[in-house]
Amino acid sequence: MRNPTSFFARPIVILFLFFVLSPGAVTAFQQPSQEYTEYKGQVVNSQNNDALAGAYLSVQNTNISTVTNSDGEFSLKIPQNLKDVNVQVSFLGFQSRTIPLQFFQQDKVVIPLQESLEELNEVSIFTYTDPAALVHNMLETRGNNYFTDRTTMTAFYREAIKRGRKNVSLSEAVVKIHKQPYDSNSDDDIALVKARKTADYTRLDTVALKLRGGPYNPLSIDLMKNPTHIFNQRDLANFKFSFDNPTKIDEQYLYVVNFEELDKRMPWYYGKLFIDANTFSLVKASFNLNVDNRSAATDLFVQKKPGGTKVYPVEVKYDITYRQKDGRWYFGYGNTQLEFVVNWKRKLFNSRYKVNSELAVTNWEVNTEKVKRDDSFLSRRVIMNDDISGFADLSFWGENNIIEPDESIESAIDKIRDKLENN
Repeated sequence: MRNPTSFFARPIVILFLFFVLSPGAVTAFQQPSQEYTEYKGQVVNSQNNDALAGAYLSVQNTNISTVTNSDGEFSLKIPQNLKDVNVQVSFLGFQSRTIPLQFFQQDKVVIPLQESLEELNEVSIFTYTDPAALVHNMLETRGNNYFTDRTTMTAFYREAIKRGRKNVSLSEAVVKIHKQPYDSNSDDDIALVKARKTADYTRLDTVALKLRGGPYNPLSIDLMKNPTHIFNQRDLANFKFSFDNPTKIDEQYLYVVNFEELDKRMPWYYGKLFIDANTFSLVKASFNLNVDNRSAATDLFVQKKPGGTKVYPVEVKYDITYRQKDGRWYFGYGNTQLEFVVNWKRKLFNSRYKVNSELAVTNWEVNTEKVKRDDSFLSRRVIMNDDISGFADLSFWGENNIIEPDESIESAIDKIRDKLENN
């Protein structure tokens, strides 16, 4: 049985609700620039032209990569000294494509992917009949399947807060993740490279809702680095596991395992694990935290709130994706989505806020020496919209690969830029 005290000690996303707004503090650091070419386009389903959000694009024989936004759109910046290269495009449940760089030089690049229609239930590679035993093997072999070197990862982070359908706060940053080996208990660190932010607090009912932890939140759901955040080999009996229909990604066959926590007295986890059928590595996880127990969920997520209000989460979702290089897997993309309700004591209608934070690794290199901490390192208590400064023009990111803004975020950025110009 799970110990409630240990549950509430887990380092999961925490939100603040404040009356007082704080000024920016942290300085953004600049990277040396080099010549690059930016390629843009969209990845879609070949059957119906629907956008594929979260599709992965990687430049072969390099560690350069990016992901598509919610509209399936991407921006990929490649150094000009890389000319005769190919770009691999992949998405879960679809056939991957390898495309020469010349293809991206045309206008209005659209990349259609075909769904994998193979009857995977008949594939003989799926040998496990006990899903709990498979998950146990996944956890037991993580030291063999994931990076055992220190790595320094360049990543793009975006944090957006909406009230209803309107963006009220937006923070973006390029960061360096100093990733510790997967067989180590040492914590990962994050350093700021450059960042920008903005907020329209006139839409926040005089209450500023803020997210503590910034890019540490999507990084913390790296289940292979931090398995005890949800489960480990010793407490798998606290979960119910079952097989779902298998799938494919990048020509790799994947088990799909549903999991659900049995003890439902406190907020409890449920979701899907996508496990490689050859190496038993976790490739992707999508899961939720059930927050029907409003009192316990509020204690877990809300640290401060104004008097005369009730604040509680109504939806908590997480996604984590791993990438492979030379037979080893590493953190590639993390996303946390939370929806909160604020009920005012003397107001007829409540307010709903959505908080989305995502972190995508766009490049990395092995780091043989331990990195020394300096002023660019972020605290795990950082509140990005307080502790970074500035908002800038379209060329702000330079050579850094970022997640292309979706339509709603792009509209918010344009409005803010217009307001700054008019002032």
